[in-house]
Amino acid sequence: MTRGAHIFAIGALAALTLLGGSTFPTASPESSTPGQPMTPGQPTAAPLLVSYDSCAEALAGLRAATGASVGPWGFDNGWRTGVPLGGVPQAAAGARMAPESAPEHSTTNVHEAGADEPDLVKTDGRRIVTVTRGVLRVVDPAARRETGRVDLTRMLPKPRWGQQATLLLHGDRALVLSYTMGAEMQPATREARPSGAPSLILVDLAGTPRVLGTYGMDGVLVDARQTGSTARIVVRTRPELAFSQDQREGTDETRTAANRAVVARAGVEAWLPEYEWTAGAERHVGRVGCDRLSQPPVWSGTSMLTVLSFDLTGDRLGDGDPVSVAADASIVYGTGTGLWLAGDRRVVARPDSPRGRWRPGPQVTEIHQFDTGSPGRPRYVAAGTVPGTLINQYALSQWQGHLRVATTTGDTWGAGPTSESAVYVLRPDGNTLVRTGAVTGLGPGERIFSVRFLGGTGYVVTFRQTDPLYAIDLTDPAAPRVTGELKITGYSAYLHPLPDGRLLGVGQEADRRGRTQGLQVSLFDVRDPARPTRLDQWHVPKAYSALEHDTHAFLHHPQTGLVALPVGDDVRLLRVSGAAIGEVGTVSHTGRAAPVLRSLLVGDVLWTVSDAGLRATDPATARSLDWLPVT
Repeated sequence: MTRGAHIFAIGALAALTLLGGSTFPTASPESSTPGQPMTPGQPTAAPLLVSYDSCAEALAGLRAATGASVGPWGFDNGWRTGVPLGGVPQAAAGARMAPESAPEHSTTNVHEAGADEPDLVKTDGRRIVTVTRGVLRVVDPAARRETGRVDLTRMLPKPRWGQQATLLLHGDRALVLSYTMGAEMQPATREARPSGAPSLILVDLAGTPRVLGTYGMDGVLVDARQTGSTARIVVRTRPELAFSQDQREGTDETRTAANRAVVARAGVEAWLPEYEWTAGAERHVGRVGCDRLSQPPVWSGTSMLTVLSFDLTGDRLGDGDPVSVAADASIVYGTGTGLWLAGDRRVVARPDSPRGRWRPGPQVTEIHQFDTGSPGRPRYVAAGTVPGTLINQYALSQWQGHLRVATTTGDTWGAGPTSESAVYVLRPDGNTLVRTGAVTGLGPGERIFSVRFLGGTGYVVTFRQTDPLYAIDLTDPAAPRVTGELKITGYSAYLHPLPDGRLLGVGQEADRRGRTQGLQVSLFDVRDPARPTRLDQWHVPKAYSALEHDTHAFLHHPQTGLVALPVGDDVRLLRVSGAAIGEVGTVSHTGRAAPVLRSLLVGDVLWTVSDAGLRATDPATARSLDWLPVT
């Protein structure tokens, strides 16, 4: 294990700061008037770069921060500190032209061009690759038949909530990732846990599919992004500290003291993640070194984020060239040159006395930025915070060197809701993300349901009883402003850009009291940012679309206006043309009563995927062309 260390400042002082305040940039008081620009804030303290000569010094900082974060119940202290709000990765994209050897085909709906995202199905036009019930299958879309398979059942871990796997694809290589929600990455070296449970599997698709290698780390997959042939995987780990599980013994003071004693006795290996990788018969184990650990200006020692980098052109995964930061996150946003990890942290106040209660403070989102412009190991660039919480990765957007962040603060429940939303603009200044401007006071009493940033314009949907669609001018990062607002019933949970200044919103219709009435698809005209209007609406009473929480399930083909979206267990095909939404038909997988999970286009054939099989359909008529059952 490497013994040198270069860690972003603090130590015990940072742990005390987490409990009583913040050294992140602060801002002037925020206006409650929608559209009112806010004076840029200045950092109260910038992170300092400190070099540690040994793991012993790193261990001292980890022990101090973690010890200050524990209470009588371990890390919770009676409040969920350091646990970010969950978010399922969101996405959006159209179709692209493939090389001459493959027909035109759709790609995974991704947030940003140049940053591919893991999905349940991938295609390069020549083949369709899926993982169903632990078996990777390859389908030839031209011949409409399965051409290869490899059983991964014994190699995939068992997620807590269903057996699921996602894919990344590059050339003849597929990288299989265990499902990101609840699937623990487990190296086989853990005797107390099932052996042989890697969470990453590299498969060679040339000829008969075969496994080339595996990778496992003792933690939870957060998300991944792929740029070119480089896949970057984000893993969250917790320190391995054996706190007492018996809450009946002793007082709060004695339990807190006992938990802090556990922290004080722990070695550095309790925090540094362990991993295992294989290549054929080879097996290698290791642990992230102290020299790969960074420390943001505010931290608690209760969680670690590790970014792994893998070259998908090789015949093995290797050790992932890991870099770690002492932080927590649940949302990953990526571009072709950068990676941002964001997580919700509610600041807690230290009790005034040993018997005092931990008091929840304001909601804060921590953001950590990495430079991924070059292949291989990313570089940790900066950290910062904004008030409030994010709904998903669409709440983040990088444009012309600035990061735009949309958040909601306060409570939407009760007779007197205190919530409101805002968009903040940040830029890196040294090691800190400094606020340059903000627009606040959006949707008082409501919360954000969807966000879409398109160049210098942002669109934010808030909802409690009605749906204000805000158009925000972000061309001046120091003075963002609301330019227009459209109020309609219901809400859009996903916003997708269309040609000719139009925007498609998918969500729920609602009555005037905010009670949802079923699936709603809205077509907006946003050419005039001062006057957004709704051109058409498509409504299915009492229906729901999985697109609200998983927009990888959305397909749009700009050339024909085809839109495919899941509705219940089926896929509904729409045609969006000019100012109208028209219905084409329904695609069902009735044989096994399995919900349709994905839609993709290869040439002029629409393929839909479920756990029961794949169906080929004519997208112009919704007529079934072929059915390939899972066997």
